[in-house]
Amino acid sequence: MNGVTNSVCRVLEHLSGRGHEVLVVAPGPGPGDHAGHPVRSTPGVVLPFYRSFVVGLPTRQVSSVLRDFGPDVVHLASPLMLGASGIAAARRLDVPTVAVFQTDLAGFAARYGLRGVDPVVWAWLRHIHEKADRTLVPSSPTLEELRRRAFPRLRLWARGVDDQRFHPRHRSAELRARLAPGGEVLVGYVGRLAAEKRPWMLSHLTGLPGVRLVVVGDGPAERRLRRSLPDAVFTGFRTGSELSELVASLDVFVHTGADETFCQAVQEGLAAGVPVVAPAAGGPLDLVRPGHNGLLYPPNDPAALRAAVATLVADPALRRQMGDNARSSVHGRDWSTICDELIGHYDEVRHGTSTRWAA
Repeated sequence: MNGVTNSVCRVLEHLSGRGHEVLVVAPGPGPGDHAGHPVRSTPGVVLPFYRSFVVGLPTRQVSSVLRDFGPDVVHLASPLMLGASGIAAARRLDVPTVAVFQTDLAGFAARYGLRGVDPVVWAWLRHIHEKADRTLVPSSPTLEELRRRAFPRLRLWARGVDDQRFHPRHRSAELRARLAPGGEVLVGYVGRLAAEKRPWMLSHLTGLPGVRLVVVGDGPAERRLRRSLPDAVFTGFRTGSELSELVASLDVFVHTGADETFCQAVQEGLAAGVPVVAPAAGGPLDLVRPGHNGLLYPPNDPAALRAAVATLVADPALRRQMGDNARSSVHGRDWSTICDELIGHYDEVRHGTSTRWAA
């Protein structure tokens, strides 16, 4: 599940638990409700180079839906095309808006070969966000980037983690024995297998002695990745208790994406008590403290990635210490705390209190 969808689902569940009323407007196909809140589907288009990514199209339907619902605030989740309709409708209805900047669309486009579109993408995003009453940004590096690009009214709002689903207690000796029958050190990647995550960098971990590489997830790059990593274990897409066990049973958690505005997967690895090796770029800079709960490497240096993983593989005591620190480093980042912060942002933009929101 992508980060935008995951965050929206957690917010909906939290608002439901607090007794608030929410309406979701999202591109179809999709469920008709979530956490007891209705979902209104709008037209969307599938990207030809990424079949699981649906872009919502602008539609006048948003205005009528919002007018009928009568929200007190409109939450724009990573607005692009449908979000532009949402913010225009909210302005016509004189409803305050909170926009969430979550996806590095310029970096995403570049990974799929759309070179030279950066100025257009950034101009469009700034055009949308400058109309919002507040833009929430998930990490300090992204906050600085948006400030540099003259985005107004920015505030930092991180992402939560389910610290019970991702917990060291889910570490499974039985699973580890299946994945590494020779007692190998388990080095794992968890995430989409797609160009923007750069999973091809995992090929630079091949040949590390005493290591079994575990790849959790699926995506358009899976077939090519399987060919380049013939000795790795590919689990496919996993969720629920299976994912909890997989993450907690790793010895080293590796991330390869260099365009992350936050990086939820890294935070989940930390919550599970696993030291993380991640690029020194974007969201991981807020999450990984080198030498404390993991290691960072220059994002375009595969040799440095390999060296960082090799350092942890060779030192079990260091892994244990960093694992302990990893869990404590995400203390206070549970979704309940983070979503209460979001409600605070809602209240601040609307200068009062009420119980109806549109997402």
